[in-house]
Amino acid sequence: MQSIKINRNDYCQFLTISQKNYTLTYFAEHAEKYSHDVVNRFLQRDKYSPGLLWEHIRADIEFSTKGVIIFDDTILEKRNTKKIEIARKQYSGAVGKVTTGIGVVNLVYYNPDTKKYWVIDYRIYQPDQDGKSKIEHLLDMLNNAVYSKNIPFSTVLFDTWYATHKVMLHIESLNKIYYAPLKANRNVTKADSGEKYSNVCRLDIDDSEKKKGVLIHIKGFPKDMDVTLFQFPISTNRVDYIVTNDKSQKRLSNCTK
Repeated sequence: MQSIKINRNDYCQFLTISQKNYTLTYFAEHAEKYSHDVVNRFLQRDKYSPGLLWEHIRADIEFSTKGVIIFDDTILEKRNTKKIEIARKQYSGAVGKVTTGIGVVNLVYYNPDTKKYWVIDYRIYQPDQDGKSKIEHLLDMLNNAVYSKNIPFSTVLFDTWYATHKVMLHIESLNKIYYAPLKANRNVTKADSGEKYSNVCRLDIDDSEKKKGVLIHIKGFPKDMDVTLFQFPISTNRVDYIVTNDKSQKRLSNCTK
């Protein structure tokens, strides 16, 4: 079989349509015009950087001043490999336990007017190579979105892993709104109540506060940094605890849209 050079579009289409297997061997077996060696050389040579992603996607994004940026991390499982340097043991929410894989911190832009979204940035979690935590990657991408890309947005969403003093305080300094879930064992108290800190799941909240939210203080945060807490029932056995720095947020239904 005559070897033909692979191009990035062909490989990206393979990644898009393949449901489970993304290996070069699988690609070479199902792409008749590409040999295994050609695919291997392409993957060793070609680099798809975050900058290249932005270059290709920016013209397609429909921006809005009400835009939302969403941080999330994905674990690409590599449980059976011992040769990939950046594959490491880490917790995966998808499988609910620690697994071996490649961690990717993603940044998604969402337009609430058109209900469309785009992946606009990412970082590979490889602390042994660059010494950066996932939180540092988030802050890098956030600052890049504000100061380099000049992206219009009003709100930042992220999960419990990033619900830290450092992240929340930095978002406030940018005059942006955030919403984030707290772990059930996070220590909080009602603002200006003088009560002792306790797990958020044990906080005494009346029916009115459940509907309209309650102002709380998270242990370890600056004294003047209070946030509004909403209880969000997921099922009979699960309740999520969502906090926001938007003091005007008064309804749980709006908070979760």
